[in-house]
Amino acid sequence: MAKLVPENNPVLHIIADEITSEEFTNGTVKKIISDLRQAIKTYKVDGFTAVAIAAPQIGVGKRIFMIEDQSDEADRLPTIIAINPRFLKMSKKTHLVGEGCLSIPDRYGLVRRSTNVTIEATDENGKTFTRGAGGLLAQIMQHEYDHLDGILFTDRAEKVWIKKDGENIEITEDNNI
Repeated sequence: MAKLVPENNPVLHIIADEITSEEFTNGTVKKIISDLRQAIKTYKVDGFTAVAIAAPQIGVGKRIFMIEDQSDEADRLPTIIAINPRFLKMSKKTHLVGEGCLSIPDRYGLVRRSTNVTIEATDENGKTFTRGAGGLLAQIMQHEYDHLDGILFTDRAEKVWIKKDGENIEITEDNNI
């Protein structure tokens, strides 16, 4: 069973490799997607479910992420599988948004993200698609894309809090948490 790797795993800190055409035909892509689905379904912390995951988070250094909202909400996010994604557009307009991560469950922070993006990627069937997004979906795409480049949200965060003993403690250069 695929599991989330710990924050210190080297694959979370390197640029992931492109998926090759051979990996579509030899079953590698299907296996990675299956493993991502397995891992995302197991995540539940403090009553929150996962909405997205990238291959490096399960120890696979490949450029693939999946958005698959695990909530029971009626307005769930659309399922998107993005293989070898790249941003075609990123708005100059940004906003500061709260983020957490499956790979760092004890922290959350404030990250500056573009309000709108457009990606081009390949789907699980090998077809290229273009998808625009705003708000939360744009934020998630940027977060997951960062994983493919070895960047964690804490690397970009303007403020970070750690959950410790039921309290939220802001991390600064002064504290040794």
